[in-house]
Amino acid sequence: MTTSTRGSMKVPAALVLEDGRVFRGRAYGAVGSTFGEAVFSTGMTGYQETLTDPSYHRQVVVMTAPHVGNTGVNDEDPESKRIWVAGYVVRDPARVPSNWRSRRSLEEELREQGVVGISGVDTRALTRHLRERGAMRVGIFSGDALPDEATMLAEVRQAPEMTGADLSAEVATKEAYVVPAIGEKRFTVAAIDLGIKGMTPHRMAERGIEVHVLPATASVEDVYAVQPDGVFFSNGPGDPATADHPVSVMRAVLERGTPLFGICFGNQILGRALGFGTYKLKYGHRGINQPVQDRTTGKVEVTAHNHGFAVDAPLDQVSDTPYGRAEVSHVCLNDNVVEGLQLLDRPAFSVQYHPEAAAGPHDAAYLFDRFTSLMSTVLMEGQRA
Repeated sequence: MTTSTRGSMKVPAALVLEDGRVFRGRAYGAVGSTFGEAVFSTGMTGYQETLTDPSYHRQVVVMTAPHVGNTGVNDEDPESKRIWVAGYVVRDPARVPSNWRSRRSLEEELREQGVVGISGVDTRALTRHLRERGAMRVGIFSGDALPDEATMLAEVRQAPEMTGADLSAEVATKEAYVVPAIGEKRFTVAAIDLGIKGMTPHRMAERGIEVHVLPATASVEDVYAVQPDGVFFSNGPGDPATADHPVSVMRAVLERGTPLFGICFGNQILGRALGFGTYKLKYGHRGINQPVQDRTTGKVEVTAHNHGFAVDAPLDQVSDTPYGRAEVSHVCLNDNVVEGLQLLDRPAFSVQYHPEAAAGPHDAAYLFDRFTSLMSTVLMEGQRA
């Protein structure tokens, strides 16, 4: 990626998909070129959380909502220390942010962090194209980095694909750190950072959990060195088929019977640990309005998603695994994609979406309570034994 932070107003730009489709517009954010996987997000708000979600590493995000940037950028909502998206595509950016918490405009933030974007694009047409043809490689070019179409297409087709990409170690913390419990400490959790969002350990801390966030490369010995009451596997980017190390760590946790909770990438890791396969979705789920049914209660939740891969597990039967019986606990009502797994004979479950609710909705916040209940039950059984 090449970038310049000079002003981008009225600088011509082009978005080129690997199938040859070209969209013309104006530079938005940094001027230069960038490459990634083209995906679309259906959220009408929460763009700051999307931009700073490490799960979007190496993805160029197309916003389906036409008007983006109204609330500017603040210093409270980022989910990590930087923007992770590879590029940003909007139709009609706000000219002036208007919010009492805003500290700068969205374009200023993109430019400051060197994120190449494009505006003035018909994002509805682009989204329909991706729905029909599937997520694919893309490049954004602007200013001096804007060559002829044949050259742009050739560069896009040379970019790496998301399938087979092992990315979690690129976005995870390098050093372990602790998020202390808020109020009285009730439990200790070892959280494997595969691309964790900042709100996730905060939600656990609100429930009296001291969270030890560990690097993606953490060993089983590292996990149990903190004497955890439970183990958590986070969201993250990349192809779960490459995540052999987290899968081996999770299998060791399952062997010991420690309460386990995984979200997003962590759900795919659990699927692999149980012996299920994973596969790439045609265009994935991204946004904060995805309907999911919790099969354990029958309740339908509106949930926040960001995943391009899914677990290949049978929807309507209990499966035998090396760790006992397992079943699909949650399913997406749009396309019947597996959205959650649970073991029936060991204290482990996972979901494919974001219960930390940043930037909402809050329907799935109960999953953190389910995790604390699981740890409490196992702890009491151990005391009785």
